[in-house]
Amino acid sequence: MAQKTTGLHAILSAPWAYDLLQNILGAQKARKRLLNDHARPSPTATILDIGCGTGEIVPHLPKGAGYHGFDLSPLYIESATRRFGDRATFHCMDIADYQPQEGEPLADVVLAVGILHHLDDDIVVKLMQSARSKLKPGGHLVTMDGTLVEGQSALARNLILRDRGQNIRTPDGYLGLAQQAFQDVKVTIRHDMIHVPYTHCVMECRA
Repeated sequence: MAQKTTGLHAILSAPWAYDLLQNILGAQKARKRLLNDHARPSPTATILDIGCGTGEIVPHLPKGAGYHGFDLSPLYIESATRRFGDRATFHCMDIADYQPQEGEPLADVVLAVGILHHLDDDIVVKLMQSARSKLKPGGHLVTMDGTLVEGQSALARNLILRDRGQNIRTPDGYLGLAQQAFQDVKVTIRHDMIHVPYTHCVMECRA
């Protein structure tokens, strides 16, 4: 994983600091829009969330949806379980190592929000392949990451380049990696997901 880990970036390893910055930037708005416009889970959907952080997306899910969140930070998983463990399940593990229990359905939706730009190309492809193996036919993987595009505001570009992730890509860069695991990929460029100027690449990858 390629990411900055010094200064402010080190502080973000603490759940309270991560949540505070996310809320200031408008992450709650982004989560709602991502679910409503791109993931569109039904009330009976099974959802897997790669890099779930502190589980802040859970309050925005349809009532009745089954949710499994995955993160490699024990602190994030502890915080998520404490706050949302009554309606979601959290795992401190790599999703590649997750095996549904006998009788448990494959996923309708897999989320990877703000994850790909932290990963090298080969790891992204492995993540995509792992996500596809967890999806039922017709299910989809939804990703969202900062991206670099022509004509974006200078402030947006500056903020994106200051991100902890060291693998910011163009939309074509993200698409090329996704197409190594999925044939059906829809790319959407959005400038309206959070409160500050920022450019996101959202991909819907259909199994």
